[in-house]
Amino acid sequence: MKLHELKPAEGSRFARKRVGRGYGSGLGKTSGRGQKGQKARSGGGVRLGFEGGQNPLLQRLPKKGFKNPTRKIYSVVNVEKLNRFENGTEITPELLLETRVIRKLNDGVKVLGEGKLEAKLTVKAHKFSASAIEAIEAAGGNTEVI
Repeated sequence: MKLHELKPAEGSRFARKRVGRGYGSGLGKTSGRGQKGQKARSGGGVRLGFEGGQNPLLQRLPKKGFKNPTRKIYSVVNVEKLNRFENGTEITPELLLETRVIRKLNDGVKVLGEGKLEAKLTVKAHKFSASAIEAIEAAGGNTEVI
């Protein structure tokens, strides 16, 4: 197959409907809208989900769950991600953001204990898991809650 032999698949291209161009086109007079009624008017039709006055499906389904309006979302960092920093580095949320370890600061940073830490670091974060504190202190570093 060559570039000049390419063509669209059979039935994939349609000519657009040219409405209101005489009765010979098959879409003259009412332009495919039928005779009068709500859907024939300009701006006519019903809103999304409207079922003619019947209780809509979305209203009929049971409501479930709870959305906490005051919940806090923490950016999560595992200790293995901190190996990229040199010994003695003071790690802050701003530094993590700057070095693209986290993409967004959200409500703070939580450090989790997944993986192995080899570098001796001072880590400042909003929250730490017990295993993260253990891993950081085992490597000779220390933790500080902001």
